[in-house]
Amino acid sequence: MSGQKPVTPSADGIANAVRAAKTRGLPPVHLWNPDFCGDLDMRIARDGTWFYLGTPIGRPELVKLFSSILKKEDGKYFLVTPVEKVGITVDDAPFLAVDFEAEGEGRDQVLTFTTKTGDVAVAGPDHPIRVVRDPETGEPSPYVLVRTNLEALIDRKSFYRLVELGTHHDGWFGVWSSGQFFPIIPSSELETA
Repeated sequence: MSGQKPVTPSADGIANAVRAAKTRGLPPVHLWNPDFCGDLDMRIARDGTWFYLGTPIGRPELVKLFSSILKKEDGKYFLVTPVEKVGITVDDAPFLAVDFEAEGEGRDQVLTFTTKTGDVAVAGPDHPIRVVRDPETGEPSPYVLVRTNLEALIDRKSFYRLVELGTHHDGWFGVWSSGQFFPIIPSSELETA
């Protein structure tokens, strides 16, 4: 044995490692493949609130820092640094889209989403919108892709605004953005007024 004490992953240790490796923009987590160090008692709730050891993380800059090193592999979520990889729990999607801007109309419309952590995603081929409906209740859960394998749940108020911009196309009701149509619900399932 080397006599070294095993390191237990901690939120502070991960934050310090990210700060040390930070450059402009998002860290290159796709290039980082350290060994798995274990699970961290960190959870992202469906409303976008981050918890550590069961307590909400109250510092937005710390949440933004952690969100910048998120990675999803084989359906599991991790915080990754150049030297550590720890598992975390995500209740639904790791991000929450809390607002969007719409420019243009019809096929020329462009929808730009902003997440609770400040990420921006322009809906289109690289950032598709998808809607999943609960099989029992039919309630929709709309998402937009923010980064590789990482989606944002679109909050209720923003989804209602999206529906107001909706139109019918090829048997579906949905929205246009960046020249692409994103279906929300089959036109036949909408009640006629």
